[in-house]
Amino acid sequence: MKKSVFASLALGVGLIAGASVPAPAVAQAMEQFMPIPIYRTGPYAAGGTGYFGGFMDYMALINERDGGVNGVKLTWEECETAYDNARGVECYERLKGKGPTGAAMFHPLSTGITYSTFEKGAADKIPVVSLGYGRGDAMVGSVFPYLFPLVTTYWSQNTSKIKFIGMKEGGMDKLKGKKIVNVYHDSAYGKETIDILNKQAATYGFEIKHFPVAHPGLDQKAIWLQIKQIAPDWVILRGWGVMNPTAIKEAARIGFSREKMLGVWWSGSEEDMRPAGTAAKGFIAAGFNPPGKDFQVIKDIEKAVHAKKKGNIESDRVGTVYYNRGVVTGILSLEAIRIAQEKFGKKPLTGEQIQWGLEHLNLTPARIKALGAEGLVQPIKTSCTDHEGGGAVKFSQWDGNQWKIVSDWIEADKGLVRPLAEESAMKYAKEKGITPRDCSKEM
Repeated sequence: MKKSVFASLALGVGLIAGASVPAPAVAQAMEQFMPIPIYRTGPYAAGGTGYFGGFMDYMALINERDGGVNGVKLTWEECETAYDNARGVECYERLKGKGPTGAAMFHPLSTGITYSTFEKGAADKIPVVSLGYGRGDAMVGSVFPYLFPLVTTYWSQNTSKIKFIGMKEGGMDKLKGKKIVNVYHDSAYGKETIDILNKQAATYGFEIKHFPVAHPGLDQKAIWLQIKQIAPDWVILRGWGVMNPTAIKEAARIGFSREKMLGVWWSGSEEDMRPAGTAAKGFIAAGFNPPGKDFQVIKDIEKAVHAKKKGNIESDRVGTVYYNRGVVTGILSLEAIRIAQEKFGKKPLTGEQIQWGLEHLNLTPARIKALGAEGLVQPIKTSCTDHEGGGAVKFSQWDGNQWKIVSDWIEADKGLVRPLAEESAMKYAKEKGITPRDCSKEM
């Protein structure tokens, strides 16, 4: 566990001031606390360190350059989850009461931990933010007031994937009779799109086969021999960590084209491609943020944070896919705090107040430009009804050395996704005895 520089400085000030001064209360009076349930070890460490490294660097930038969010300094503390649900819950419980107002929000970076903590978050009035992951029906804010699958859900992304395949095949009508294989991480995350893929298969007339891969995903030979026999037209890869380069190398071994492999955004990092070597060339992945350093906010981080040796990750990982996703997470999280401050005052806020900010995000093109993030993040507008707020993805292809963007933003099929999300959310509400909020009264 690691405390932030600022938390450490605050503690140091308290010790110097002496025992007669209530130092922690004074030092933390204008601080907003953010839990960091990171994973630095194990087969998913590249994702955990890259994502939270970008997130922490963005918070460090706001502290260094701007003096915090309207004068409110950001503090954080790490807790190692190892991508384990029980440890994730332990981290939530350990960190939820930190800081003068408690945790601002909780970012599980795990669908399993999201499922294990979101009801606790609702009870404690602490938002659980599952940016680009978690349960798809959580976009229905009337049923899940404290759960925010911001930017895009797996369900939305999946419809964009099928659209992309349709484009490559010459039209959605050309999907009829095609064979698509879904190779998925055998976890809550991996299983999240099975139902919607089945629905899409029935809608467009393609055949879908699902293949679970057990944690951590190093043993896939038998699965790929079966895939070879099926001879699919496309393979969707819902991998994570070491499962990804293993799958790509197995695909190469059986002679399946990587140009017909389409990965989820957790299969589309530099850390996924480089271990696969030349086998990765041609692989395609979805993404809701591009890699690279050609964004003003990234340049500002390098200047204000890394140049001062205050970075939270190795400098050579700045600008990678996972890192930039962490920066996007920081942007949206701090924008929610900023918006909530407009209503509740420029001071540390409670989770309940920040929930209001998350539900009133309006990241316009002008605001994105002002943040130095043009091209890094798509416009987002949330509401009581819509906790997703975006839904589009771009596709990139690995050229052997780096990712190349190969599509414009492709919108989700909201006409398919939203009714399914409503149906699932209302079923959950009925099971739990929840009366959905009347969002028409909260406009």
